[in-house]
Amino acid sequence: MPFRLHFGDDDLLRCRFAVSPLWETQEAVRTLGRPERHGYHPHWLRRIREAARGLDLTTLWLLMPSRGHSPDFLGPPPLGPAATFEEEIAAVRVADPAAAREDLALSLADTPGALGSSRGRALLADPERAVRELADLMEAAWHALVEPEWPRLRALLEADVAFHSRRLAEVGLGALLPELDRRLYWDGRTLTVDWHGEHRRDLGGQGLVLMPSVFSWPDVISGFEPPWQPTLVYPARGLAGLWTEPDAESASARALVRLLGRGRAAVLTALTDPATTTALAHRLGLAPSSVSAHLGVLRDAGLLTSRRYGHQVLYERTPLGMALASGG
Repeated sequence: MPFRLHFGDDDLLRCRFAVSPLWETQEAVRTLGRPERHGYHPHWLRRIREAARGLDLTTLWLLMPSRGHSPDFLGPPPLGPAATFEEEIAAVRVADPAAAREDLALSLADTPGALGSSRGRALLADPERAVRELADLMEAAWHALVEPEWPRLRALLEADVAFHSRRLAEVGLGALLPELDRRLYWDGRTLTVDWHGEHRRDLGGQGLVLMPSVFSWPDVISGFEPPWQPTLVYPARGLAGLWTEPDAESASARALVRLLGRGRAAVLTALTDPATTTALAHRLGLAPSSVSAHLGVLRDAGLLTSRRYGHQVLYERTPLGMALASGG
């Protein structure tokens, strides 16, 4: 069944990209409870196995129906292009209890048996307490499941935004939207999602937030209700290489080390997608100062370019850098 978002003239001018650590936390929790998603993140699942054992996520899973409504106030559209988890969870904590109760009731009704369960009744009986406890659960999930990997995740998400921002400049919004995912169709005024539920919303001048996601992969998600800004979550590019490490033993990798030195070769090889100094340092287990020095040398040699994204600088390989890194 189709999902349709109708654009007015003002909406076309108010579309923006964003990245949300809170959304990734919510979807990481959902992924843990959905075996069909596990095949996309086996390395992550091994990394967080011990930390996940210390979490009781039952209440959150109760609010995550396989099809239907999830509470918007628990994973609202991001506040800005680079909001921190602390900023986003603070907004969750001040959610209006009455509105939150309606949101929770919609979600519980879409999970078989949840509305009449003891946990479900407790959530609806004291929505102020429910907001507080659910926010605490999300924060615990962030620290255990996502925060240790956030530099790597953020680098991939920001690389996706950078790529699609360039495509927006090259081809315009109408051509970009279907490129985000094969299930999206644009007819000049309406964005149709080939989705498992029927929904229609006029954007009403609010525009649309376009948000790449790692843990939502491979789903396309939308459906935020007023007053939330309409948001479309789509699968981020580059998932296949997210959790894998470069093969340091290949012949081309050894040749690159002889040419550039081990540190600079590692940095160049790790830049499969644009990334920041901090993300590369975390990925490689090196000091940020060392990575910064290597990046400077590689850029001066014409193997990398750099550009600013918000308060951060993203580095990416030039065609020459790509050829060297791949052994071409």
